[in-house]
Amino acid sequence: MPRRLVSFDWAMKKILRQKANFGILEGFLTELLKFDVKIVEILESEANQESENDKFNRVDLLAKNESGELILVEIQYNDEIDYFQRMLYGTAKLITQYMTKGRGYKRVKKVYSINIVYFELGQGDDYVYHGKTDFRGLHYNDILAPSELQKEKFDIKTISDIYPEYYILRINQFNDIAKNTLDEWIYFLKNEEIDSNFKAKGLDEAKNVLDVLKMKPEDRAKYEREVENQIYKESLLYTAEVKGIEKGKEEAKIEIAKSLLDILDVKTISEKTGLSEEEIKKLME
Repeated sequence: MPRRLVSFDWAMKKILRQKANFGILEGFLTELLKFDVKIVEILESEANQESENDKFNRVDLLAKNESGELILVEIQYNDEIDYFQRMLYGTAKLITQYMTKGRGYKRVKKVYSINIVYFELGQGDDYVYHGKTDFRGLHYNDILAPSELQKEKFDIKTISDIYPEYYILRINQFNDIAKNTLDEWIYFLKNEEIDSNFKAKGLDEAKNVLDVLKMKPEDRAKYEREVENQIYKESLLYTAEVKGIEKGKEEAKIEIAKSLLDILDVKTISEKTGLSEEEIKKLME
């Protein structure tokens, strides 16, 4: 059965910005970008309201992956005629903000700008658009490529690997037919539902998180107490297990020491077993 959640924009912000939910964000980005994404840090971004009731709440998420690349994710509900310019400004600002002072242009960060919009942005038939920078020859129509030295020094294959890349998901243009795993994410973003047959990365974790978020406040508080109690119980069991193992180790030392009493001197037995000489002398008695 599909699952529905109210205050979806607030929920998405809460889900994606929490470190415990990195798997959800990584799953979405992996399906979109078509390479494995590992998030290592959520960086500073605009200070959005945390209130579930804020009608102007907008997701503005800045993350860094294990390659040091910057990923900006925005979910925008309100129509903005100058949104394309805003996308450009956002990437330019990030590049300069995270440019290492005095270290040269080689320190420029790769930026991915992910824009999830719920209004009519531009004209086109598709619901997912990807933009990147290539330099094409005016006379021979070839694409300018980096030199072999540049490929080696900057770990790139194409010049476009350096420049920002933009993704636009025009959610309202999606026809609700999920043909692949990326479509499953878009279906979720449009309908605020997760079908039990969906297989996209991150959606399994999203199911569990959303189940909790859609609970009534009193039910959510009860659930969170149960989780805390379970964690406490696991801690007690682990402590008892460790103590049992340590007790077993101590008993094993004593048995080994007893077997060596007629063979070695007290000092040597102490060195072999880790027992003190006083403990070994008591065993001799």
